[in-house]
Amino acid sequence: MQLIPDKYTNNFKKCRKTKNCILSIIRYSLKNRTFAQKLQIMTAVIIGATGAVGKDLLQLLLNDDTFTEVRALVRKPLSLQHPKLQEHIVNFSEPQQWSPLVVADVAFSCLGTTLKQAGSKERQRQIDVQYNLDFAKAAAANGVKTFMLVSSVGANSHSSNFYLQIKGELEDAVKNLAFSSMNIFQPSVLKRKDSDRVGEKLSISVLNFFNTIGLFRRYQPLSTERLAEAMLTTAKAAQQGVNTFTGNEIHKI
Repeated sequence: MQLIPDKYTNNFKKCRKTKNCILSIIRYSLKNRTFAQKLQIMTAVIIGATGAVGKDLLQLLLNDDTFTEVRALVRKPLSLQHPKLQEHIVNFSEPQQWSPLVVADVAFSCLGTTLKQAGSKERQRQIDVQYNLDFAKAAAANGVKTFMLVSSVGANSHSSNFYLQIKGELEDAVKNLAFSSMNIFQPSVLKRKDSDRVGEKLSISVLNFFNTIGLFRRYQPLSTERLAEAMLTTAKAAQQGVNTFTGNEIHKI
């Protein structure tokens, strides 16, 4: 697809690097907002790129022409190479070491674990709350304007459910940080590629049944790919303020 009509490109060829050429570009961009938008370039920084959502999101960012640089802070090496990718192996327990790396137009926070994987509630809180919060604080301090957070439907810092409680604590904390655009995604059960979790498959089957009869739309299962797509679309829109997307709202993005 040709971004600029021939009458303008012909002028560009004639004027080369002269002022007339620059003026021609300016005139066209002012007349055509779509052209101006297509020239938009952005950079991104992400944590949780080895997880189910983060992995899909990272691939989308690398394939999107809008993003010219993607910086991934990871605990272990990625099995991926790309000219736009900058990989940094970090110890999330030492934010003073990696905080200077959190510089971009958009920060994506996708880091999370389960109680079974973490081994204890204390360790899960450290990963799900502290690491993500340290990342958010570094992003805000370094001037990142747009922040994207993966949370959970039902997140509430006063919940009796430990998982929903820590998700709520994190949401409460990041909402107080100085971002122009704060976007919180609260998916229900996530459908992962090649998942062998019996409980997850059962939950998806039950929720899919209730959704067919119009119940529990807020808890509609969501694929990790679809969540990643919604996050990417929202990041490029950069809607001002604190925006929370739950369940079927994510499907509509």
